[in-house]
Amino acid sequence: MPSTLLSRRDLDFLLHDWLRVCQLVERPRYAEHSRETFDDALDLAERVATEQFAPHNRAADLAEPTFDGQRVRLIPQVRAALDSFAETGLLTAGLDASVGGLQLPHAVAAACFTWFQAANVATSAYPFLTLGNANLLLAHGSAEQVDTYVRPMLEGRFFGTMCLSEPHAGSSLADITTRAEPQADGTYRLFGTKMWISGGDHELAENIVHLVLARIPGAPLGVKGISLFIVPKVLVGADGSLGDRNDVVLAGLNHKMGFRGTTNTLLSFGDGGHTPGGRPGAVGHLVGAPHQGLAQMFHMMNEARIGVGAGATALGYTGYLKSLAYARQRPQGRPVGAKDPAAAQVPIIDHPDVRRMLLAQKSYVEGALALVLYCARLLDEQKTAPDDADRARAHLLLDVLTPITKSWPSQWCLAANDLAIQVLGGAGYTRDHDVEQHYRDNRLNPIHEGTHGIQALDLLGRKMTMQGGAGLALLTRTIGDTIERARRAGGEAAGLADRLAGAVDRVTAVTGRLWADGDPVLALANASAYLEAVGHVVIAWMWLEQVLALPPEGAGDAFHAGKRQAARYFFTVELPRTGPQFDLLASRDRTTLDMRTDWF
Repeated sequence: MPSTLLSRRDLDFLLHDWLRVCQLVERPRYAEHSRETFDDALDLAERVATEQFAPHNRAADLAEPTFDGQRVRLIPQVRAALDSFAETGLLTAGLDASVGGLQLPHAVAAACFTWFQAANVATSAYPFLTLGNANLLLAHGSAEQVDTYVRPMLEGRFFGTMCLSEPHAGSSLADITTRAEPQADGTYRLFGTKMWISGGDHELAENIVHLVLARIPGAPLGVKGISLFIVPKVLVGADGSLGDRNDVVLAGLNHKMGFRGTTNTLLSFGDGGHTPGGRPGAVGHLVGAPHQGLAQMFHMMNEARIGVGAGATALGYTGYLKSLAYARQRPQGRPVGAKDPAAAQVPIIDHPDVRRMLLAQKSYVEGALALVLYCARLLDEQKTAPDDADRARAHLLLDVLTPITKSWPSQWCLAANDLAIQVLGGAGYTRDHDVEQHYRDNRLNPIHEGTHGIQALDLLGRKMTMQGGAGLALLTRTIGDTIERARRAGGEAAGLADRLAGAVDRVTAVTGRLWADGDPVLALANASAYLEAVGHVVIAWMWLEQVLALPPEGAGDAFHAGKRQAARYFFTVELPRTGPQFDLLASRDRTTLDMRTDWF
């Protein structure tokens, strides 16, 4: 039976037929690899995700973590799955060999990780947060910090978190008040509270390494005065041994709509619940230079944002496959025009409206997966392209695409989950089928790691205007290259290219119109509509890229025909949605701005 987590055929098509990842083995970093090692890693990921992660997805949702005032308790299958994951070595799939990494291309590693997110997004959150933490410290930490904290994380002995938000500040990090007081021994003592910390407390590992944003006394106001600290749950000695319990206390668990298997916590630092060295204060270690914390944390946040998009895609994809399997098996009703009530009922996939819902899901999730893997491929270019200009180009394009890759799947793969419920009808609204949980789990993704609105402000307010508009120019030029290849290919691809070209022209014109007078308040008033419209244009581009990677029409099989039809759907039904949005944006509409708060 084909998997209902992901489509391996689709992954192979995207990685090999389209992105040509095997060409990367010609570069020194990947010289030890081959198609065989890539396929082995994907096989391993599918097997462990299917056997160890998927079976307890429902159980972890129904029996969410509890806190008795002393310990956090989770169902035992979570620890068993994480131990199995650690044994695979996949946590280090894309990392350097010098830290025990496999040095797989990032595109292949991303495809491997997606299996775990599709199987059990809550359990997979623990190692993937840890990987982001480790990557940040590899980039900004000292050699001693890497040896003390990163190596145990990569071995699966320690887990990691990111501690940004505070109850009063939310996403406004300029307003955080956690303070870090310097000590004579070079350490700091932290005092404050952090909210919404995923993986903030548990007993799944020997230790938890918190990365905490805080202010050193006398630091500048706002984000320019934020520093980053390593604050372990348990202090670590110079020889790597575990010592005293640090003054980090779980104040409570947040009870979420979905993602229930991941502990989400309110943490208190320095309230005296523990007294390392005989006094209160959470012992922390400064990462890099003072007041550089937010820039350093963005290393982890940008990685996490693409990871959020990947997780949203995985949840949308598995929901699609499960609703597809149900539609093939569930008999109900007869075709329109069939008059014989004694005739056998037909599978619901025979009904056009069900096929519409399935085709919409397919266009969303396969388009989103292409975007996630394309961004991972850009990361490979950024790190290993032989030419400096190519590396810089990949970096800039990835920067522009990051808010779209975070938010578009979070919105439209959630819409796919909604349609999956609808395909199952009343059964989809029960807990007897997975699709309702996938919707609840996915509903977090438009919120965390920067909400939909924050990503919109980032895209229109920063990414499209930085370097004198270089990001916008690169994006439109890159899409333009695909359009020209499609026009040369002729046939249906050329027609799709013409439609995409018109949408790209509107992106350029509308962006210029929004910033015509440099007024950020008016320019950004409808930024969410801009993100959604540009996101649809980018996904149309991803579909045109896939069409160009297909064999000639009529030469492939059902898989290829389905790809082509999903591209037609997206260009026919979805891309035209952008027209009214671009019209609204071009008018510089003030309806929202002019709405007074006392009129609500």
